[in-house]
Amino acid sequence: MTQVSQLISQLSPSETLAMSQKSSELKARGVNVINLSVGEPDFKTPGHIKEAAVKAIRDNYSYYSPVNGYPALRQAIADKLHRDNCLTYSPDQIVVSNGAKQAICNALLSVIDPGDEVIIPAPYWVSYVEMVKLAGGVSVIVSTSLDNDYKMTPRQLSKAITPRTKALILCSPSNPTGCVYTRHELASLSAVLERHPNILILSDEIYEHISYLENHASLAQFEELRDRTIIINGVSKAYAMTGWRIGYMAAPQWIAKACSKLQGQYTSGPCSVSQQAALAALTGPQTCVQEMREAFRRRRDMMIQYCNEIKGLEVSIPQGAFYIFPECNAFFDKRAMSHTVTDSASLSMYLLERAHVATVGGAAFGEPNCIRISYAASDELLTEAMARIGGALSILV
Repeated sequence: MTQVSQLISQLSPSETLAMSQKSSELKARGVNVINLSVGEPDFKTPGHIKEAAVKAIRDNYSYYSPVNGYPALRQAIADKLHRDNCLTYSPDQIVVSNGAKQAICNALLSVIDPGDEVIIPAPYWVSYVEMVKLAGGVSVIVSTSLDNDYKMTPRQLSKAITPRTKALILCSPSNPTGCVYTRHELASLSAVLERHPNILILSDEIYEHISYLENHASLAQFEELRDRTIIINGVSKAYAMTGWRIGYMAAPQWIAKACSKLQGQYTSGPCSVSQQAALAALTGPQTCVQEMREAFRRRRDMMIQYCNEIKGLEVSIPQGAFYIFPECNAFFDKRAMSHTVTDSASLSMYLLERAHVATVGGAAFGEPNCIRISYAASDELLTEAMARIGGALSILV
């Protein structure tokens, strides 16, 4: 019998995509589902960005682009990093990919050998562990807690480092918790990493512009770490461009060159039209980013209030992204009619089937006592969703 490879059989499916698919299936059957499981802004792509794409089509941007992206876009990314982050990169240190997801995978496949260890603070984005697995590496999970806003401490980082440690993945603002590391907190982590010059840092900053702190901080801003830090970013979250599939990395030139070589063999360059749209996003007016961020901030405050009104949910106040990640283990080992809740996955399924609200169980993010709820939806839908969730949780006994 024909079988898939051992590599594919070892991979876990994406829980976020799986829950979104289940939500879509229920909707197709006529069920009024509110989908709060996906990490996707509900806003429309701003008009000036769409117009740039239309112009690109008319200007016949219909051919293969350079593998690492058009020079103009790579220069715009370098300019953005200098303007927003006070970082200096040349365009040949930038690689544009089919979304930040590919940029992360490119980086891991380019630097990780079998048996290399990669430190990942938990809760983590669902694909990190699977991508490390693809590269043959070993994920070393550092558990954090609600009491510390789900942030890894310098002591925890130091204890996780071994002679086999090759890289650290740090996501700030975080998916799924919304936690944001301050410059002071990053300085403390930097002090640990400075003692281990062979460790690479993959800094996932895709939610940079959805931060409610005054200034975004990056490990790449520490001089001692810059030559071994890979910044991952993109246009999907800040500009409501998830489907355009444009992400990028800024990295030491040897890593950028390796990632371009890899990308050239399995996808080639990203969509030519999408790149022109991304160029307009980065170089055009930024008021759209500010407006969307303020809308997310308002929704964050709404969701925290709603959660605090539901007995049994414990939640920290996220400082970025558009998720809340409440502890929900108070509802484990409870029942409602034919449903039995044993863990966060079964709780999410209960909420989908009983309340018709899609969330994601925390085990997929390395924290089984929580669920992730996206607030990238309208105020009206969020109000209705939380009323449904509160009602469904209230009857669990």
